[in-house]
Amino acid sequence: MLSRTTRVSVVAMCAAVASLAGCSSGREITPVGDTGTASEGTVSIAYLQKQGDQEYFVGEAAGAKAAAEELGVELSVVNLGNDANKTVGEVQAAIARKVHGLIVVVPDPAVGPQVAQAAKSGGVALLTSDDQVCVDGPDPGKCAKDKLVPRVGFSGAQMGAEIGKRAAEEFMKADWKAEETAVIAAWKQDVTVCTDRVQAAQQAFLDSGGASVKIIEVGTDNTPTGAQDKVAATITANRAVKKWIVWGCNDENVSGAVTALQNAGNDPADIVGIGLGAYLACKDWRSGKPTGMKAALFINGHDVGRLAVKTLYEHVKEGKEMPAEALAPTRIVDASNWQQAGVPCS
Repeated sequence: MLSRTTRVSVVAMCAAVASLAGCSSGREITPVGDTGTASEGTVSIAYLQKQGDQEYFVGEAAGAKAAAEELGVELSVVNLGNDANKTVGEVQAAIARKVHGLIVVVPDPAVGPQVAQAAKSGGVALLTSDDQVCVDGPDPGKCAKDKLVPRVGFSGAQMGAEIGKRAAEEFMKADWKAEETAVIAAWKQDVTVCTDRVQAAQQAFLDSGGASVKIIEVGTDNTPTGAQDKVAATITANRAVKKWIVWGCNDENVSGAVTALQNAGNDPADIVGIGLGAYLACKDWRSGKPTGMKAALFINGHDVGRLAVKTLYEHVKEGKEMPAEALAPTRIVDASNWQQAGVPCS
């Protein structure tokens, strides 16, 4: 993490940003690295997102735009989809436009070193949001901490722990027999932050009373249809299971898995899905129909987008050192309280 180990909370970061004097004269400025200050001119930032049409990333883009408007930042947002090649091309295009900073959510961590090298060669400040990027290797999970690009997002370990704990609570409350129950853990297995979440969920579930329940790991592409297809095959291979618990990297995985289980004839009462995001889970709750989606961890992409733009703005405008990680808050919601929690449900 570029030799920095201090974690910065949303409250601390937002307070710091609030102290900024505002935007200045509009003259061209020079991007800064670890030294120097660029105090004049309009800051330009490119925000490059994977899967930009997903609800979470739509909210993230909206938060980034709101922060950019407040700070007078010239912001461009690009949807990379799942295309690693497009990532490299868009990074190069942004550098050619002489942006001062890049915020990137990479579709594939393997492209991280190319992104980092391009930014360094182009003299452009680099920040990642959500997913980690390693400067000198394709796997952030095997990366030395001082080689990780600064990141804004959520703590995978904390998120997973909350999900696993709630899953265990639901399992204990339902009084299911362990031998008739199985957990489906669904995620894109080459994405480090997803693996962090799922592993933490499993550990918290085991620690909280689910130690004897079978856990089935299912590799997906992190989309609802991808998860639905993979889980449908898993159900066929595990006909003896009568009760199902589901968690995954995001709401897409859990929603797809719950749909597959219900389509296979499992009663919603026999399914405990714990989503991550709440933006799809809330649609089930809003309908008022019985659903296997029992709860979800609410993560607000809007908060991450705002924080990412403000963090990079401070670095470019004042030369302030970027934190190794800036973390946004989370909370568990369900059908009884998601509206009061402010979950957007479009």
